[in-house]
Amino acid sequence: MRLHCGLRLALGFLLASGLALQAGEPEALSISSAIQARHLPYGTILDPVYAAADSSAIVSYSRCGDSAIWSGHYLAAEAFRYQVTRSAEALANLARVLEGVENLQRVTGTGLLARCLVPIDSPYASAIIQEEAPNGIFTGAAGGREYFWVGNTSRDQYSGVLFGLSVAYEQVDVPEVRARAADLATRLLDFLLENDWAVVMPDGAVSTVFWHRADQQLALLKIGVQVNPRRFESTYKMYRFFLASSAATAVAADTVDTHSSYFKFNLDAINLYSLLRLGDSSYYRWWYERAYSTFRRAVRDHGNAHFNVIDRALRGADGARDAETRGLLEQWLLRPSRDPWVDARDSYPACGEDRACEPIAVPDRVRTDFLWQRSPFLLFGGGEGKIEGAGIDYLLPYWMGRRYGLF
Repeated sequence: MRLHCGLRLALGFLLASGLALQAGEPEALSISSAIQARHLPYGTILDPVYAAADSSAIVSYSRCGDSAIWSGHYLAAEAFRYQVTRSAEALANLARVLEGVENLQRVTGTGLLARCLVPIDSPYASAIIQEEAPNGIFTGAAGGREYFWVGNTSRDQYSGVLFGLSVAYEQVDVPEVRARAADLATRLLDFLLENDWAVVMPDGAVSTVFWHRADQQLALLKIGVQVNPRRFESTYKMYRFFLASSAATAVAADTVDTHSSYFKFNLDAINLYSLLRLGDSSYYRWWYERAYSTFRRAVRDHGNAHFNVIDRALRGADGARDAETRGLLEQWLLRPSRDPWVDARDSYPACGEDRACEPIAVPDRVRTDFLWQRSPFLLFGGGEGKIEGAGIDYLLPYWMGRRYGLF
């Protein structure tokens, strides 16, 4: 089964209607519609679980633990879409997910960002709670509704949400959106600063710290300066003075192993994007460029459309890279929307137990939530074909690419 049944019918309808669409746009619009219909049951990104691989009956939701990060990425995707199309639908979509992300912060009652939330009366609550129990389950209220929410919040969730808020603030020239993005980003950063860059649960437990990540502290503070300079500019300048020269060191540590914990490279990409695009003096930019060059050398040949588009945004056009990016996105459309098991060990030479010697072709890669945060060398993995991915791994590089002239 290919991604999103009906894409070709949708394309035919749009063409017959006389609407001028760019390459890849009908597919992107169809994915956004599917997200709104099935992946935002409570305002943030969740992936539906079907009764069987060939069933259309949703029996539960999964991947709640990463709802915050992908909600932030989806917010960014719709913000880029709004910038290039001025679509009222894009504005409505991003407003919906923005409210969901706001609830992730409201529901905790302490200023903390939750991983995800699910109404106490949801028919899917027990299954989601069982899946996420190791992260800790709490209760709280937001918008007049009672929720279970998932703790053990990671640095990934903060980076993803603040990335989305930064893009929405920059790309959407609607005062209400900019005000809401600035307000939420301010509250999230205030919480981190008040807790000395530790992510503290309501029971006092610390789920993670940013202490060893100069690059991430600087990137998040740079977003703070973008949305609320009066509050954060002096703090950022102080941190910049002491930490800018350490940014490359943290990124270099990530590049020692270019296969394991591959999600670290997505965090590098979005944080360095914020550090470099939001402006700075030439001295500090030199340090950030050094960190980015270290990251880019490590992943340049990985066949990663998301990283390629960020490279275009930061470094401008490059014929070979941009042609590759367009091809990678076309190949992404050949992937199924669900997560059947993949085993490529008979098709690709191995240089480790679960590591191909060269990046695997996009259509053959393991099915997952966000393709570009998974190692392109993985030889096997997936599930039973019951979980449907949201498709943000197509939307974000597509609309971001449109914004930066890729198509």
